[in-house]
Amino acid sequence: MLWGRLRTVLYSNSMIQTSFYDPKKSYYENYEHGPFGAFADGEIYEDHIKTPVHLYGHRIAVPFGIPAGPLVNSQFVKAALDKGFDLPIYKTVRSGEHGCHPYPNVVPIEIKGDLTLEQANEGLVSKEEYLEPLSITNSFGVPSYAPAVWQSDASKAIAYAKEGQLVGVSFQGTKWEGGNADSYIEDWVTTAKLVAETKPGFMEANLSCPNEGTAALLCFDVERVATITRNIKEAIGDIPLWLKISYFTDVSLLEKLVSEVGTVADGFATINTISALVRNREGEQALPGDGRLRSGVCGHSIKWAGVGMVEQFNTLKEKGNLSYTIIGVGGVTAPADYHEYKKAGADVVMSATGSMWNSHLAQQIKATL
Repeated sequence: MLWGRLRTVLYSNSMIQTSFYDPKKSYYENYEHGPFGAFADGEIYEDHIKTPVHLYGHRIAVPFGIPAGPLVNSQFVKAALDKGFDLPIYKTVRSGEHGCHPYPNVVPIEIKGDLTLEQANEGLVSKEEYLEPLSITNSFGVPSYAPAVWQSDASKAIAYAKEGQLVGVSFQGTKWEGGNADSYIEDWVTTAKLVAETKPGFMEANLSCPNEGTAALLCFDVERVATITRNIKEAIGDIPLWLKISYFTDVSLLEKLVSEVGTVADGFATINTISALVRNREGEQALPGDGRLRSGVCGHSIKWAGVGMVEQFNTLKEKGNLSYTIIGVGGVTAPADYHEYKKAGADVVMSATGSMWNSHLAQQIKATL
């Protein structure tokens, strides 16, 4: 009976389970009462490390994890670790309290095949059910509790890591009211120092959400990224620093980014989402509130972009004889996707949407190794 249930978990063709982050509840309800689904069943996956990889002086059972976003607090991180996700990242934090966008924050969308950039700009249509192949749009606005809350909780999350696991923390700078360019950069450093105090295994600077600086996304503002990255590294010392970026259509701009910070940052995580116009079947804005007609799409339909970015980073890494870690993110919903990213040159692979609706994805991947 037990083996039969285990086979169902490991080899089921369907990834759609009860999501560990409940999209039918608000962000704050998830924070207070989650996680849900299999993440709440109390079962702990017993890992047997056969051929671990080494990452920043740590043995990692399998370099697969969950990126910043759905793991909203230490209880979510603990559940991820217990289910065999060896590199989870604690949700993006700020230097002060920042509210969440109105509910709903996650809705499924109708896409056939890959989401092209042309389709994203023409507009997509939301739907009611979460079905395979699964793609969603999300819009949270990077909410954050005050440091007095998240520092304690992040420290707890980091301590939950077992042998073969490592927990990271994501963060970003904020342009608070009355601030300027200099105070914005200073806030990045302040937040980085606060995160460093929690003693994470690694830190991830979120450059891929809407920029509060000078451009649509901070990762495309190479000069500012270079300044921020150097200042952060000076402030945090030896703690490994990843830069989370979006999809680059301009290859020369990506080359410029790598030339500026490829020897400063310890890793590049790519991608986050692809921005798209999203309406419901009635033609109305799918997510309520100002500025939310356009939101980030993630899931199966953006894998092509994530894999493509990994290939480009691998090429630039070899060309420049560099040593940064390449973290592949986007559209990983099955073990085959993990192996595709690894073949493309990813040192680490992560899944947000796929893991949310399949809490056993890490175990399924490990069964193929």
